[in-house]
Amino acid sequence: MVKKKKLIDTDLVKMYIDYILNHDERPKSVYLFAKSNNFEEGAFYEYFGNFDALEQKIFESFFNQTIDLLEKSEDYINYDSRNKLLSFYFTFFELLTANRSYVNTALKNKPNLKFMKPLGKLKKVFTEYIDTLEIEKIEINQKQIEEIQDKSLKEGAWIQLIMTLKFWLNDTSSSFEKTDIFIEKAVNTSFDLMSIQPIKSVIDFGKFLFKEKMMMNK
Repeated sequence: MVKKKKLIDTDLVKMYIDYILNHDERPKSVYLFAKSNNFEEGAFYEYFGNFDALEQKIFESFFNQTIDLLEKSEDYINYDSRNKLLSFYFTFFELLTANRSYVNTALKNKPNLKFMKPLGKLKKVFTEYIDTLEIEKIEINQKQIEEIQDKSLKEGAWIQLIMTLKFWLNDTSSSFEKTDIFIEKAVNTSFDLMSIQPIKSVIDFGKFLFKEKMMMNK
């Protein structure tokens, strides 16, 4: 007897996406999902506790595929943080476009809680990625404030990704060219707003005024 190949998580992901595309809804149960794909139900639980966990894995895998593609490019490795993030966005949304029918079914027109649930693991890996970009920030030399600054940067980047995703879901332009424009303008604007040089100038000016005031009050 030929031994069946052991299923791995990526096999289950592919089967699940195919099921959603063919039925336009989740399987009614893990048992029925397993039966329709001719494998034992227990094989599913070796990797996922439920369909929610599997859906989170799917969006995490889109992220991982994006990073794998980017890291094969010598140009990307030498980019500054702004261009790395732009490259991430364009590559990530190309992958989403290749899987748009599934992403539409999973996310479009869903209330906020249902929209965010499949993105839980994506948020974790994306905000970790933002950390690796080493985006230049103001040196404050106060641990608590720096921690707040780091958290705000990551949360802001995550909100921007969600806004872009929602824009893309509703984009009807050819080749989603409006999403490309949205990405470029959003990322460039956020980096311009985070630019530390103007803020440093304001801080230096504030220090000067404070020092002058103290001198005048002597």
